[in-house]
Amino acid sequence: MDSANDMKAHSRTYGSFIGTLKWSVPLIALIALFVVILISD
Repeated sequence: MDSANDMKAHSRTYGSFIGTLKWSVPLIALIALFVVILISD
């Protein structure tokens, strides 16, 4: 059974999650802005 305190795996998973979030949030914001501009015309 895995240890409940596996900090190396936790840090790796958290780091990849934050890295993905760092790129996906601005991308989604740009897509939403583009859609709003299309709707307003």
